[in-house]
Amino acid sequence: MNRRHFIKTAALTTTAMVSGLSRRAYAGQSEKPNIMLIIGDDMTWRDCEPYGNKQVHTPNMTRLAKEGMCFDAMFTSTAMCAPSRQQLYTGLYPVRNGAFPNHSWCYDGVKSIVHYLKELGYRVGIAGKTHFGPPESFPFETVGKPKADIDLSQIKAIREFVNRDQKQPYCLLVCSHQPHVAWNKGDASAYDADKLTVPPYLVDCPKTRQALTKYYAEISYLDWQLGECLKLVDGSGQPDNTIVIFTSEQGVQLPFGKWTCYDTGLKTAFIVRWPGKVMPGTRTKAMTQYVDVVPTLIEAVGSDPAQIDTGRPDANGNTGFDGRSFLKVLLGKIDTHRDYVYGVHTTRGIIKGSDCYPIRSVRSDYYKYIQNLNHDVEFSNVLTNEADGVLQAWFNKGKDDLIALARAQFYVKRPAEELYDLHADPYELRNLADDPALSQIKQHLKTGLVQWMKQQADLGIETEMKAQQRKAKYISQKRETSAAKAKSSLRISSTAALIKGVMKWK
Repeated sequence: MNRRHFIKTAALTTTAMVSGLSRRAYAGQSEKPNIMLIIGDDMTWRDCEPYGNKQVHTPNMTRLAKEGMCFDAMFTSTAMCAPSRQQLYTGLYPVRNGAFPNHSWCYDGVKSIVHYLKELGYRVGIAGKTHFGPPESFPFETVGKPKADIDLSQIKAIREFVNRDQKQPYCLLVCSHQPHVAWNKGDASAYDADKLTVPPYLVDCPKTRQALTKYYAEISYLDWQLGECLKLVDGSGQPDNTIVIFTSEQGVQLPFGKWTCYDTGLKTAFIVRWPGKVMPGTRTKAMTQYVDVVPTLIEAVGSDPAQIDTGRPDANGNTGFDGRSFLKVLLGKIDTHRDYVYGVHTTRGIIKGSDCYPIRSVRSDYYKYIQNLNHDVEFSNVLTNEADGVLQAWFNKGKDDLIALARAQFYVKRPAEELYDLHADPYELRNLADDPALSQIKQHLKTGLVQWMKQQADLGIETEMKAQQRKAKYISQKRETSAAKAKSSLRISSTAALIKGVMKWK
């Protein structure tokens, strides 16, 4: 670029920026960007068009990808709803924030995106699914009917929230219930079970194919919800000043997806549109985690995430985030972020789960290392207990198909260690943990996993056995009992004071 062309381009860019600021000032709009985060529920990352599955009808996800950036290596650290969402909202990994089992709550005092953005002048709302606690850690404004599905009524409430006050920036979380089971939304007839291509990590049988038709239908329904949200943003008068994010959450409730530390469970679709900031139609291979999202948004709106006190120290006394901002990745300045991402699964306390089956993992760009800390017992959950479910259909097929039988058996009975070459084996089908040629790589990853667990104060099996104490029901009952005791103590103290006063008067 010659000097004259550079000066001309710089002048045009400056004029456009000033013009944009002037238009916002004239319209009384905030200069801080609005944020809309749309979250799926149990959707495997690859099951949409932008991530390679052309069978699933997802035109709005495809549109968003064309208008923004797709993250090809974004991970949650837990493939369960409550832990996944609470790490996303707090910037802290599950064992540290306290929400490591499913249906769990964070420790008292933990702060979230609500606190940070409110302090920066935002109104922060949530529509749809919640699945977090305690309330003090997540003081969202409820938009529409609490915890309701994102239907036309909820879309109307979202529109009112978005357009309520253009002078004040907003952050809105739109949390779908799809494609979580029971897979009763959308049009399953739009998918022909016989024509589907079954992904390699699943056993191909009629039961699997039928499940996929219902599951894919719900993804299309989720895509419709996303489309309605995009219409609201585009019609708000502020589309150029709004960050729109779509993420799929964790993997589907089929074997080797939800409730595991495989990429099918932990990896998540993540697409960001930010006009004028994020280059349209781009992709990044930078490894990122859900805990990085809040720090990124804080920096994106003009504040410093390094100055935040999250309300919960790690084992080293650090009260900052576990995550760190990937804003430079978003802006196209760099294409790397993390060297490793981590996984933690707590089986104790899930519906029909094993009494103790903790799983931990660490992943580099090339390799995944998994520890099954109580591998001598069988892995159990609702899938292993369905008499007429998909996993049982795999076992039935295994009577005449040794490959199907081996796959079904591996789901319930796994070794102490697993190691996968992710470039040669992206579906994690060949365990290389006993390969002598990879012993140094395995030891390197194992050492890193142990260090991470120490930083998180994660004691493995001992932490697993405390899972019930972190469940929302347990904590709520404990709070109610403490409140009742305090009230009773106050009554006794008041009565004693009254008697003492009467005696003194006499």
